[in-house]
Amino acid sequence: MQPSGLTLFWAGVIAVAILIYAILDGFDLGVGILFRLARREEERAWMINTIAPYWDGNQTWLVMIGAGLYAAFPVVYAILLGALYVPVLLLMIGLIFRGIAFEFRHRTVRMRWLWDWGFFLGSALVAFVQGAAVGVMMRGIPVENSQYAGQAFGWLHPFSIVTGVGMVFGYTLLGASWVALKSEGGIRAWAYRRIPWLVGAVLAVLFLSFLLTFQYSVHARSNLEARPWGFVFPAIGLLALLGVLFGVWKKRDGMPFAMTALFFLAAYLTLGVMFWPFMVPYAVTVVQAAAPEASLSFLFVGGIVVLPVVVLYTLAVYWVFRGKVRAGYG
Repeated sequence: MQPSGLTLFWAGVIAVAILIYAILDGFDLGVGILFRLARREEERAWMINTIAPYWDGNQTWLVMIGAGLYAAFPVVYAILLGALYVPVLLLMIGLIFRGIAFEFRHRTVRMRWLWDWGFFLGSALVAFVQGAAVGVMMRGIPVENSQYAGQAFGWLHPFSIVTGVGMVFGYTLLGASWVALKSEGGIRAWAYRRIPWLVGAVLAVLFLSFLLTFQYSVHARSNLEARPWGFVFPAIGLLALLGVLFGVWKKRDGMPFAMTALFFLAAYLTLGVMFWPFMVPYAVTVVQAAAPEASLSFLFVGGIVVLPVVVLYTLAVYWVFRGKVRAGYG
């Protein structure tokens, strides 16, 4: 059975929202992870200034993903929440911690060290559990009678830990590239020095994940092998990482970030090749997961109003605060 137009529309909306969230919130999570590597308060303040206008708005896309799944694909929402209940709880704790720390560190000097650690740990925790969720989905989620049939800590697996660490390094690379894009002087040079090391870390985790895929993610590997054209996306991802290094070598500030975003796009499309047509790998297809057509039609009326507003708001913020951070923002 082929999915309807409305089903494909909402699946596409959620897929695009996930990608936008990964790139936009990814760079400010990456800045948070980099935060503890900066030795001087001036450097940390400058890093905060590069994300201050954007970080809370970036999380709008996470809300859209959750609301879209709940309304358009309730079966997926129920199964994933059951399978990832602990990671989602940790995600919420991390987001709360980093949000509080972001605001409170400006209100104190004596306790600033505590909020700096909170900002770092919250960012790292959010990145890790998101990567672990990718590993869970690559391995496949056990489902019986449209319900999660695994254990509460079934997500805590060596493969998921590796993908979680990989996401931490990937977001940190995005964050370092963003700092290089938005900064000048010493902090720009500081970010440039760390980008090659982060590229090496990402490549190492990718290689390890590739080896583990043969053991722990048979379905994902089989789907990719059945669609050999899909190997073009991993190749693009590797070329994108080389483009990051080229941008660092030539000191082209926009290139490392653009190439890192391209790497995330290539990795995301690779996952799409592995998963399609499943929304809960490898148990529930897009057609099986969709809400009734009447519900999707009702949601479509609201979606064509809300979605353009969110997109325009995001574009407006990035346009207003374009360019380098010079005098600072705070």
